Amino acid sequence: MHISDWFSRKPKYAVLKPEKKEIPEGLWTRCPKCLEIIYNKELERNLKVCTKCGYHFKLNAWERIFQLVDNKEFYELDGHLESVDALPFDDGIYIDKLKEDKEKTGLTEAIVSGKGKLEGFDILLGVFDFGFIGGSMASVVGEKITRLFEYGIEEQLPVIIVTATGGARMYEGMLSLMQMAKTNAALGRYRKSRGLFISVLADPSTAGVMASFASQGDVIIAEPGALIGFAGPRVIEQTIKQKLPEGFQSSEFVFQHGMVDMIVDRNRLKSVLGRIIKVWKMKQNERF
Repeated sequence: MHISDWFSRKPKYAVLKPEKKEIPEGLWTRCPKCLEIIYNKELERNLKVCTKCGYHFKLNAWERIFQLVDNKEFYELDGHLESVDALPFDDGIYIDKLKEDKEKTGLTEAIVSGKGKLEGFDILLGVFDFGFIGGSMASVVGEKITRLFEYGIEEQLPVIIVTATGGARMYEGMLSLMQMAKTNAALGRYRKSRGLFISVLADPSTAGVMASFASQGDVIIAEPGALIGFAGPRVIEQTIKQKLPEGFQSSEFVFQHGMVDMIVDRNRLKSVLGRIIKVWKMKQNERF
């Protein structure tokens, strides 16, 4: 081989690929707002609130209940009530959806209601679960809320309801819409007994639920960044053919416009609820 051939030959390089380190599933969660990757145990310790930007992740009903009640002790009421297809669809789609979401969530309906203690005070608590058909209000949901207010009258206890809902359940048509009037009527009777109703609006709180009892609390509290309103922003924009203001229907927007009383971070919610109940109790004692 001539010496010039050494210089004309193309050098060969070995490409070393860095070894991929597999991250075990279930250990980390990416925040959808700031894109920070958070260790799941740290996220749980912070009540599923992003430690960097404060984004509030969605909670299921039992997660929410155990964050609020003392010692994770909760007595469920009316858990045996289940929806039926009162307006039977030929294709059975509603029955299939009920079965699917029961298996997915382990719940019998879109709300869990019951009794527990919060900061030492006896309370009645109802919590919506958005994972069950979008937290929609069906006949059974309306019945459980109505009964919660009736228990409040009988036992003279404060009622707290946490909403995370897309509104009325369209599978039940007019029967679902009737729950708006039914729950408001029950709340009216509860008010006459001088009960305390605290409405906590989580993301999202919209449509028929927001247009009924959820907007009628003696105190209305919203979580940061929650979507709150009747129709969704896209529906409104398509109807009025106008661009909506930045942050329209967010907790912060509706607070600025007087629709909610306060915005409370999840880490402070239990203590704030406790203080409200304490003041109410003091006022009750002054009456007697």
